[in-house]
Amino acid sequence: MKDIVRIGSGSGFWGDALDPALELLEHGKLDYLSFDFLAELTMALLQRLRAKNPQLGYVPDVIDYMRATMPLARQSGTKLISNGGGVNPMAAGNAIVKTAQELGLSGTKVGVIEGDDVLHRLDDIIASGIPLVNMDTGDTDFARIRSRVVAANVYTDASGIVEALGAGADVVVAGRVSDNALYVGPMVHEFGWRYEASYEDRIAAAVTVGHVLECAGCASGGINSRFAEMPHMGNLGFPFADFSKDGTAVISKLQGTGGRVDQFTIKEHLLYEINDPRRYVMPDGVADFTSLSLEELGGDRIRISGMTGTGRPDQLKVVIGYEDGWIGEGMMFFPWPSALARAEKARETLLERFERLGLKADEIQFDFVGVNMLHGPAAPRSNCDHNEVGLRVAVRTRTKDEAEKVRRGCAHMWIMGPGGTSFGAPMKPRPVVSLWPTLIPRELIQQTVTVLDV
Repeated sequence: MKDIVRIGSGSGFWGDALDPALELLEHGKLDYLSFDFLAELTMALLQRLRAKNPQLGYVPDVIDYMRATMPLARQSGTKLISNGGGVNPMAAGNAIVKTAQELGLSGTKVGVIEGDDVLHRLDDIIASGIPLVNMDTGDTDFARIRSRVVAANVYTDASGIVEALGAGADVVVAGRVSDNALYVGPMVHEFGWRYEASYEDRIAAAVTVGHVLECAGCASGGINSRFAEMPHMGNLGFPFADFSKDGTAVISKLQGTGGRVDQFTIKEHLLYEINDPRRYVMPDGVADFTSLSLEELGGDRIRISGMTGTGRPDQLKVVIGYEDGWIGEGMMFFPWPSALARAEKARETLLERFERLGLKADEIQFDFVGVNMLHGPAAPRSNCDHNEVGLRVAVRTRTKDEAEKVRRGCAHMWIMGPGGTSFGAPMKPRPVVSLWPTLIPRELIQQTVTVLDV
């Protein structure tokens, strides 16, 4: 049993850079490298892929990542953990085994974690009397959307990861475990912690450090308010943690890489995507971010200590995705002089065209790009004569045919629009998947672990 475990962040999202992960494997002397690929909407998108092909439904990039990292991990003795299984972890596990065979990595063990997907159990859950109240809106009428549900996945804890590592897995692929479970699991496994009162603070510490690491480069200078001070961000170094058995950790990055690790990059990320900093509720435990201390050690190194928390919550979050209409969209650009006036005239003209086309719209959104696209009504009105202004229109409809009217109406602006109107490629209608977050009792969820041999 180790006293210090070094764990690195290999990805913060599906589509993240691969080269910082490879650098960590080559030079970081890691025990573990974890990859976070999933977002809430991702699960519904992956479920639609699986509906078309039962062998799909995992994050496609996970195979490319494993192909690039497994040989290096074998050399360094690093274990790889990801949630790239999406809604089909077993298919991902089989594909990883095939990839390892192609690479000649015999003896590799691949742990597959399932159990978070409850799409096929929804009716039984409803029949048991669980209300499935929408956490965001308070809506209790789940029956209204039941026929349109395409995905239902529970944020699960690290217990499946712990079991897979205990069974000797070199690579672990899971579905919708919580983002920081990818980091909690190795700590619980290595230090022999249990989900008991005497370990609550230490598991809360692992949840805290997992939160710092889960978005990769965000902890080492990415999306930082001091963006102008951050050096060589194109060569950003992903963070890693030396986590001690006593629940303290040192966050760092490789020397010579871009970005920065200091108390302010860590503080900013501690506050990222949270509600109550005193109660950061995760499936593995509830962390109190207000109890910790940060100490600058120099050389892009920060010690985190004093983390506290409480035990696992009785309920787990379920994110349910459902079909919710279509989006029709268009984008036009207008030149100086009077660029904004041209865009405003185009908006007026489009509304008239939509009326003539008989468009049935649930919502119509216009944004003036370069003027108010990000800040909306809060953007102050400028008196300058802009060099150029874009007009984006997005219309929510019930059907694809109605959304297609938006594309046609925007195309009419070639002739009906102000002089100088410019276009990009026409945008096809696309389906909308909305989310219904809710809670269910923890005891309804049982993770299963299968270890595949190469």
